[in-house]
Amino acid sequence: MASRGGAARAAGTATLPPHGSPGGGKQGMFEGLKNNTISKLALSRFLSQSLAQLETAGAPGNKSPAGSAAGSTSAAGDPKGGAAAGAQGGPGGAQNKQLQNVKGDHPSMAFLQSRSISLVDMYIDNSEPSENVGQIHFSLEYDFQNTTLILRILTAKELPAKDMSGTSDPYVRVTLLPDKKHRLETKIKRRTLNPRWNETFYFEGFPIQKLQSRVLHLHVFDYDRFSRDDSIGEVFLPLCQVDLSEKPSFWKALKPPAKDKCGELLTSLCYHPSQSILTLTLLKAKNLKAKDINGKSDPYVKVWLQFGDKRIEKRKTPIFKVTLNPVFNETFSFNVPWEKIRECSLDVMVMDFDNIGRNELIGRILLAGKNGSGATETKHWQDMITKPRQTIVQWHRLKPE
Repeated sequence: MASRGGAARAAGTATLPPHGSPGGGKQGMFEGLKNNTISKLALSRFLSQSLAQLETAGAPGNKSPAGSAAGSTSAAGDPKGGAAAGAQGGPGGAQNKQLQNVKGDHPSMAFLQSRSISLVDMYIDNSEPSENVGQIHFSLEYDFQNTTLILRILTAKELPAKDMSGTSDPYVRVTLLPDKKHRLETKIKRRTLNPRWNETFYFEGFPIQKLQSRVLHLHVFDYDRFSRDDSIGEVFLPLCQVDLSEKPSFWKALKPPAKDKCGELLTSLCYHPSQSILTLTLLKAKNLKAKDINGKSDPYVKVWLQFGDKRIEKRKTPIFKVTLNPVFNETFSFNVPWEKIRECSLDVMVMDFDNIGRNELIGRILLAGKNGSGATETKHWQDMITKPRQTIVQWHRLKPE
């Protein structure tokens, strides 16, 4: 991994895993496509390796490996001698020929180009973000002479607060999918929801054809010194849909990572100091993660009252069958003296009931005045204390663990 800060460089020569099975090959791959029997993972590997082979194979009749994308294009486009044609056109002509070659007349390349959309489908989500987690500003450029993709990460705005201070410490992790091993990171910007990075990254050794099978993945995190960094949001950009000759600039809305989408829980808290009664009401949940093969779950909520790390008292709601949007309307009251209200917490776990196996966790939150599971959970608890005898209602995003 490149260290944070400065201009980072990533080599574009990652080794791809072997594709296909014995006796498979391209013919078997095409038959699989026709019959819809091939997986997206196998297709991704096949397309990536086929593109790599085309980049190094050179033009028909050329026995030597192609030294560059421009040389390969000239030879394929002009049987009489591409070098002269490239020189006549000048640098601009060479760039245009490279772009044309991506959509060229080579049958295999035409097939791969038409299938590139299917390849990136697994990374694309065209729906609107389920919640506002901010936007990121970046630009792309391509150095045709040095076959280098240039990414500039500029700014972000309206990021959510992940720390108790009401701010975040954001940085960006960069990968070119499907390669997840080689990743780069920006510097950390301290205590801000509108960071300015202005950092440049170079991906060297990426001919323009090779980029057609790549998806730019920008993932914004909140740095945490003492625990796991919190995911803020991410963007996927298929490079086959970008005209790199135009040096495009983008503002993209960040989306919460799919693996973190466990659903949301609506709760209320109320504390009566004179009676030493802490009341938690579980109102409803929405968009819970499906845990069963029917695409649904059988949710219920389990609540633990804790003092420090010690569990004191447990409560449960009834089970709601075959739903991802249950309405609980369950109220639990706990006896908590005023002098201990700041030390205690409520561990709230939304579970999926299973008749046969073990019940699975869908998501959880920790409501506490100190070290809650997030800024929203901590603020909810503090509002309850500063506004005694009032019912404070709040939506919470469930955490996967």
